Amino acid sequence: MGCGHHDHGGGHGHAVATGDFDRAVALAVGLNAAFVAVEAAAGLGSGSLALLADAGHNAGDVAGLLFAWGANWLARRPPSRRYTWGLRRSTIYAALGNAMLLLAACGAIAWEAVGRLGRPTPVGGATVMIVAAVGVVLNTLTALLFMRGRHDANVRGAFLHMAADAVVSAGVVAAGVAIALTGHTWIDPAVSLVVAAVIVWGTWGLFREALDLALDAVPRGVDPAAIEAALAGLPDVTEVHDLHVWGASTSETSLTAHLVVPLDADRDRVLVAAHELLRSRFHVDHATIQLEGPAAGASCPQRPADVL
Repeated sequence: MGCGHHDHGGGHGHAVATGDFDRAVALAVGLNAAFVAVEAAAGLGSGSLALLADAGHNAGDVAGLLFAWGANWLARRPPSRRYTWGLRRSTIYAALGNAMLLLAACGAIAWEAVGRLGRPTPVGGATVMIVAAVGVVLNTLTALLFMRGRHDANVRGAFLHMAADAVVSAGVVAAGVAIALTGHTWIDPAVSLVVAAVIVWGTWGLFREALDLALDAVPRGVDPAAIEAALAGLPDVTEVHDLHVWGASTSETSLTAHLVVPLDADRDRVLVAAHELLRSRFHVDHATIQLEGPAAGASCPQRPADVL
């Protein structure tokens, strides 16, 4: 009998593919790219490392938005004979690359800030305040563009990133106020270190999540034990083994499993029930279910938990 019956489930929930997302990214990229140029020029003119650090972070955001945009476009491409799964995993690699770029930028900012703590340079506090205040408004407006559709990891990441940028820019405003009131230029590199720390804190979770997805880890929020128990509780299912769950993209979950059922079971009914359970309760977008009789299940090479 072999290893049993093999069946695929449908219901692909692709990454956000609406024109709204494309327009939101286009507007966000345009606004932030213009602000990066203004902020970098102001940072160089005023001697503010905090402004330059924030400009570098915003430049990383522009790159990240472009990565997300490009990956979202690739994820919408249909499967081909060469790429039978399509290009949906590009969203995972875009997120991972974006996180790595931001972490590298933080290292450069921190290195320069530590050096400036020992040799403070004059800083134009008023310029820092004005430019950073514009950044607070711009980043807040940009974050609002991504409030809809935050169920998607890419959109949620963009929203959280822009919201965090607004907070960081507010910190730079506070640095400008402090410099204007006290004249202490060491405040600027000190705030730069805080900015770098905030970016690392906000980026580390995204980096870990993207790395996990790239390594085919179980997506966050998915409980394989609960899935196994639910499948085992279906009528006529006597055993579940060779269960694997991974992220097909940053917004899609895939699953494979072997279900052991009696030889006289209504296999079509079991398959329909299994796919409906996985789609409705666990939001699995693509499931491959293999049905096996008792003998085939007992001798299945993939039955041991440590065998792939």
